[in-house]
Amino acid sequence: MTHTADTHTGVFAGIDIGGTKIAVVLVDAAGEILARGSAIAPAKEGGEAMATTAARLTADLLGESGGTLGAAGVGAAGVFDYDTGVVTAASSTFVDWVGFPLRTRLEELLGIPIAIENDVNAFLLGEVAFDAHAEPDAFGVMLGTGVGGALILDGTLRRGARGGAGEIGHTPGYSDLVCTCKQTGHLETLASGTSIGLRYAERTGASGLTAKEIADRARAGDADARAVFANAGRALALACASMSTLLDVAEVIVGGGVSHAWDLLSPAMDETLRTAAPITGTPLRIQRAKRGGDAVALGAAASAQKLLRATLAQAQSNTQTREGAAR
Repeated sequence: MTHTADTHTGVFAGIDIGGTKIAVVLVDAAGEILARGSAIAPAKEGGEAMATTAARLTADLLGESGGTLGAAGVGAAGVFDYDTGVVTAASSTFVDWVGFPLRTRLEELLGIPIAIENDVNAFLLGEVAFDAHAEPDAFGVMLGTGVGGALILDGTLRRGARGGAGEIGHTPGYSDLVCTCKQTGHLETLASGTSIGLRYAERTGASGLTAKEIADRARAGDADARAVFANAGRALALACASMSTLLDVAEVIVGGGVSHAWDLLSPAMDETLRTAAPITGTPLRIQRAKRGGDAVALGAAASAQKLLRATLAQAQSNTQTREGAAR
């Protein structure tokens, strides 16, 4: 596959690797989507099958749309060693994912530089990276099976020294319930899709319902369902207020499946923020994500663009150094 050395005219691929679906977008330098496609994720077949499917889908889209691919980025579920691009932790949904050299394998398959991000970091990047009016500081929260977080300060994604920056889902003090991580009281015990189902079951005895099904019951007037979402919204607002006070960030973007119940979450969030506003007095804006299902892939594409820019700058610096030494 050919690739270009021009970050202003090239095509960039953003690859969203999830447990059920792999999605790819091709974008230009301004972030305009040129093509998109998806495939069923072969998560039970191992890392090699996942990488091969992602690479094939990317190549097929490029063949249909034309252009030359400069770099690709991946937003994937799991924890990564960013120096090596190896998956270091993942849920049991993914077979043979931990230890898989995702970046190296995709570079072999596509023949271009590959940037790696976890899916929540990529989600936040996708919401702000191609928005000229985006705030330079932003916090992202994904309410899905669990609760993930991501942080951008001064326009730069912050991973932290150990890759855990922004992981608000596992901050304590919101309940006396045991979290999925076996610790107690984390935000995730109230605000994740999994926990919404568990909390509703505790109230009613009706187990096995999804957050969407419980949201439908809440809209139909079920008081227990409404209470579960109110508790989730209240906890989320408190967590965001604490984050805002510590970091002086006034913009929070919330995505993930549970955010589709925004009408049920937002009243409790608004009420909570009336008495839990950041000490700076700056209004804290908690808003629902706008990019929908494209956010992770768009963030991955933004990472690819940044990687290629850095690669070209380093190559130019090396050339200048060699030329200087030859004089």
